Amino acid sequence: MTNEEKVIIFQLKDEEYALPVQHVKSIERMQHITRIPRTVNFVKGVINLRGVVTPIIDLRSRFEIESNDYTDTTRIIIVSVGAIEAGLIVDAANDVMDLDKDAIEPPPEVVGGIDAEYIQGVAKIQKRLLILLDLVKVLNPEKLDVQHAKETI
Repeated sequence: MTNEEKVIIFQLKDEEYALPVQHVKSIERMQHITRIPRTVNFVKGVINLRGVVTPIIDLRSRFEIESNDYTDTTRIIIVSVGAIEAGLIVDAANDVMDLDKDAIEPPPEVVGGIDAEYIQGVAKIQKRLLILLDLVKVLNPEKLDVQHAKETI
């Protein structure tokens, strides 16, 4: 049994975040997003990804970080937790690495302006500080209303 977890590292503003690779289905370039009326502001809409309608969440909006124009490095990370699948808009998807679980510390109250509710832990690797997201909380179905998004199409 290994004490490492493989994570995808991505960027939002000046911070680096990590997601367990087992929840990441793919990383896509930015594409046209179809808006959905009456959804929360951080749900940007949906995309048709290889025949699957996938809701798209702007993580900057979700975490109340000031918005930014999309660039060539902007990516949509397609994640899946349980029955929920969604795309997360991030500034850049940087790399994949093995993270020693012993390097993960509990989150402080607020990290980079993000409520600790969304954070599973923080890891210091060399000079980098990685914020591990709690995808279950980020994709909280009550807040997302993903079903409404799919039904409105």
